[in-house]
Amino acid sequence: MVNTNSSKNEQSPLAGWGHGLLGVIIFSGSLPATRLAVQDLDPFFLTFSRASIAGVLASLLLLGFKEKRVNSSQIGSLLFVALGVVIGFPLLTAIALQYVTSVHSIVFLGLLPLSTAIFGVIRGGERPQPKFWIFSVVGSVIVGGYALSQNASVSVVGDMLMLAAILACGLGYAEGAKLSRELGGWQVISWALIISLPIMLIATFITMPVSLSSVRFSVWVALFYVSFFSMLIGFIFWYKGLAVGGIAAVSQLQLLQPFIGLGLAVLFLHETVNWILLLVTLGAVLCVAGAKKYAS
Repeated sequence: MVNTNSSKNEQSPLAGWGHGLLGVIIFSGSLPATRLAVQDLDPFFLTFSRASIAGVLASLLLLGFKEKRVNSSQIGSLLFVALGVVIGFPLLTAIALQYVTSVHSIVFLGLLPLSTAIFGVIRGGERPQPKFWIFSVVGSVIVGGYALSQNASVSVVGDMLMLAAILACGLGYAEGAKLSRELGGWQVISWALIISLPIMLIATFITMPVSLSSVRFSVWVALFYVSFFSMLIGFIFWYKGLAVGGIAAVSQLQLLQPFIGLGLAVLFLHETVNWILLLVTLGAVLCVAGAKKYAS
């Protein structure tokens, strides 16, 4: 069997932050891509099909590297991961983005680092210093405050769905990171996808539209992105980063995710960035740096 997993002791915390940042960069395109996809695709079909596509690829990876099967004690944690990040977050956000804009969802992305850190304490047994929580809360307030100031439309249903999505995602991130210390990052998300695959395939066929001829090419590209990058490749880096650098600490990199997403919008959609956004981004970066210092 190919040894594709490195021990935590062989990796420095700095390497964990590097892996985590790559994961955040990949995840930054998830909500815009989902927002685009649900314009032509039912959110249930989108959720089930993206998980099915990623699950098939994960199966090929595990077979190709001849990975050993997980043991019975790890099944429970994998179910938490599957419910949180394979089904919960994608489905809840896909439905929510029919009610709110992707810009408005930044309010809730600002809460994701705090959610992940809290579940890291509950499920991962981490104990950050008190000053860590100050930087984490301040960072969440800065990001959420900026999003609220953008005059996005408000929907109670959409907001409740996004809040539930953030809680599900925080649990899935923390549980997956804890298990990554035993299995490895890409193995965790691969097994979680495989556990979900039979149900996801059946659900995909049940929710498949009668005709797909009217689906635009850009929507197929969005489906490709959320299936391969958001659902699998991003987690390879993200879980590795959380496992090596610490769940509570590295999770604070998610404060940068909304701004990286806006940067992608500038690059690909030619949107403009004002000086307030630059100041808010600087504030988020400072909070990440402060959280990193007091995470252990």
